[in-house]
Amino acid sequence: MSDNQNVVPFFEENDRVHPVVEEWARLETRRQFLRRGANALGMAALAALGGEAFAAETKSKEKKAFGGVPGLPHYAPKAKHIIYLHMVGGPSQIDLYDYKPTMREWFDKDLPDSVRMGQRLTTMTSGQARFPIAPSKYKFAQHGKSGMWVTELLPYTAKMVDDMCFIRSMHTEAINHEPAITYIQTGNQITGRPCLGAWVSYGLGSLNRDLPTFVVLVAQPSNTEQVQAISARLWQAGYLPGEHAGVSFRAAGDPILFINNPPGVPMQVRRTTLDGLKALNEMNYQMVGDSETHTRIQQYELAFRMQSSVPELTNIGSEPESTYKLYGEDAKKPGTFAYTCLLARRMVERGVRFIQVYHNNWDTHANVAGRLPDQCRDVDQACWGLVQDLKQRGMLDETLVIWGGEFGRTIYSQGGLTKDNYGRDHHPRCFTMWMAGGGSRPGTIYGETDEFSYNIVKDPVHIRDFHATVLRMLGIDHERFTVRYQGLDQKLTGVEPAKVIKELLA
Repeated sequence: MSDNQNVVPFFEENDRVHPVVEEWARLETRRQFLRRGANALGMAALAALGGEAFAAETKSKEKKAFGGVPGLPHYAPKAKHIIYLHMVGGPSQIDLYDYKPTMREWFDKDLPDSVRMGQRLTTMTSGQARFPIAPSKYKFAQHGKSGMWVTELLPYTAKMVDDMCFIRSMHTEAINHEPAITYIQTGNQITGRPCLGAWVSYGLGSLNRDLPTFVVLVAQPSNTEQVQAISARLWQAGYLPGEHAGVSFRAAGDPILFINNPPGVPMQVRRTTLDGLKALNEMNYQMVGDSETHTRIQQYELAFRMQSSVPELTNIGSEPESTYKLYGEDAKKPGTFAYTCLLARRMVERGVRFIQVYHNNWDTHANVAGRLPDQCRDVDQACWGLVQDLKQRGMLDETLVIWGGEFGRTIYSQGGLTKDNYGRDHHPRCFTMWMAGGGSRPGTIYGETDEFSYNIVKDPVHIRDFHATVLRMLGIDHERFTVRYQGLDQKLTGVEPAKVIKELLA
């Protein structure tokens, strides 16, 4: 029987090249292709004819992008870039955005069983004898034409609510950090899947060959009372080609380790060395066809090009003083959240497709009064400055800014409770996220929770729905954006039903 009996057909019924086959064909070498058997030449002729037709079709749609899956985007995109601001640990929706004034009357009363409905608890509170209600100690006020309620801890954010799209009914099944943050980043609680940034890089390609398509920035919080562990597993490419994994920029010192030439090694020597490595890798790739070898070739070349592009990118000294009036003086300090927001804007300006920013220490199991003000101070003006900066530069319409954590916090107190201080445990049943720009609908408040901010009573949004909606803003149909892996057409949104929330789209 022929060796190519299991080869995926080059054409589907509608004569369009399947994206998975396109990716395989792009990386396959001539030797590997001809090695496939007696039908190889016939297949080559068929592929050539199809390739010409496909090239003619895509030429009219040509974008200033390098790489990406043929046929994407499926629709005219609103967003070309994403800046995803992830608050690691789970911000308290009750103290920030989900205003529940009637809870003042419930101070120190037990959470009713009819509200909890047997929800499983973390080990941090499962042993508590009671679950006393802890109303927010912070004042709230309505802002903008939308009338969104915002805590007093976020005065800058309150000024731009009409530029923002709030989702107060996010929910997840994950109740602990590791599976929860993995879930919201990759669409699955189990590690090893591609994250959102990797999917975007793979699907849409690069807008600047001299910078990574997907960049990760980890901001240093001013309060480090209880930071969570995060690692490269969150920005990995999973079963996608390795070149689509996030490139992590350091908070201080050289942005990327070993990118600069060692002392005494001139640029020409570095170039000659890389040319030699490239030749060796290409020889190996011709023989073996390992996709990771192709990734290594790509990454060496990108690293060389970044030697000139990254120093210019990270030279924020070229920014006028007006920039720091927007982001705040902390933007001058490498590693701060404000600095990473400014750097994110500079990256978008230069064509970076996806920027993932992490800000830690939102896991307020105790001492909300001591920690939450610091957390909000870190991000408030910086978020406002980022949105205003993008807006005044005409970049907000094509840049989607996302803010949120992996879950919310409980209305009941963990540990001791006073009117001046309390703690809150993890709460997956409802939490708040917001978006701005990039095709999101400004001035929107979507979803409602009960009076305890415990259960959703209107318009729930699951992580799958959120991912489907974000992909739609990028012009991608989440149902058709698949990669064949382990015999399945894998998707960011998984196998369970997911829907685009049209009310969140501009």
